[in-house]
Amino acid sequence: MPISQTVGANRIVPAIAIPHPFGDPSRNREEEKAIRRRLVEKSLKALQTEISEQTVFVD
Repeated sequence: MPISQTVGANRIVPAIAIPHPFGDPSRNREEEKAIRRRLVEKSLKALQTEISEQTVFVD
């Protein structure tokens, strides 16, 4: 998240980690799918939200 803030991203959706932003290779297939679905849904909500300044979208 600090990198996103530093480069000036206007909508920030925290993910897992830099090497695996949309997943966690230590999880089984079902858990991995649930993680990815949650991140995509949160990202879509962020895109639909009107903002006026840099915003971090957390659960």
